[in-house]
Amino acid sequence: MLESKRRAIIFFIIAILLAALSGYFVLQKVKDLNDNLGTMVKIYVADREIYSRALITPDDVTTTEIPAKYIRDEYITNVNDFQNTVSIVPLSKGQIITQNMLKQASTVTEENNRLITILQTANVFFDERLYDMDRVDIIVSHEVEGKKVTEVFMKDLKVARIATNNETKEFNGVQVEVPFDEVTDLIHMLNYAETVRVIRANVGQMPNQGNPSVEDPENEDSNLEGSEKKDTTKEDVEKETTTDSKE
Repeated sequence: MLESKRRAIIFFIIAILLAALSGYFVLQKVKDLNDNLGTMVKIYVADREIYSRALITPDDVTTTEIPAKYIRDEYITNVNDFQNTVSIVPLSKGQIITQNMLKQASTVTEENNRLITILQTANVFFDERLYDMDRVDIIVSHEVEGKKVTEVFMKDLKVARIATNNETKEFNGVQVEVPFDEVTDLIHMLNYAETVRVIRANVGQMPNQGNPSVEDPENEDSNLEGSEKKDTTKEDVEKETTTDSKE
């Protein structure tokens, strides 16, 4: 009798512990669900109709809140993600904007220009690292009528953007803005020239270049005194000349 009673007490205690443990896990799960549903995250939606390929401005978008549980990686939560972007599809007011709807706006400044990518390869060399908005010249070495020629192929091209290695983040090329009628010429050279060298072009004024220099005040005073002396000497000579003529 005592043995069976002791076993019943042990089973009862074990049942209570298991029930308590199960209750803890259930409460923890409910808490997590409440936290996810209760925490609201702001995402960006279209504030008005946005046309395809139109540059998106801060006035075109607004925020709305959704539970964190339903947030997706492609949703946009930072307004800076819209910088210099266009939508590839038309957007209606209130529509959620996702990353795959956007692409970088073209940096081409002229309607008849095109962007050509020049990557560093076995026959394409860059003398130094370049940056956005730099200007470059392209020098090519190729064969003309059986003779090897090195010449300036293109001058003063604008660097629209640079390319970097995804893993090392090292510079490995550029996109340059080229007039449409010269696009095929550049692509031909990139494909068939023996070597292509891209060099930075020095354009614009260097700092302080062309600005008048500031003179020493003492020198300025001495120059003024010298000019006054010259004027005085000139007047004396004129007086003497007048006197001699009268005599």
